[in-house]
Amino acid sequence: MKWNSHLNSVDESYFQHMRHALSFALEMTVGAFCCLVHAFFPFLCESAGSQIVNRLYDRMVINRAKLTARDSDAQRPTGAQPELN
Repeated sequence: MKWNSHLNSVDESYFQHMRHALSFALEMTVGAFCCLVHAFFPFLCESAGSQIVNRLYDRMVINRAKLTARDSDAQRPTGAQPELN
């Protein structure tokens, strides 16, 4: 396995990937802090942690699926119908 195979699989340069990974790390840190606050003060940050998890999931899974679908549509010849599995 080449060192950059993951970068190729997500179609990002080293620095693009670093920026995205660091933004996830920062957001996860904020979410962890919200959960920590909520553990001691249940009336604070009631949904902040789950909102952050949902937002990160959307960014990582759903948006990547949309990009993959868009890329496959761009490669389909004009007028061709999508494949139904």
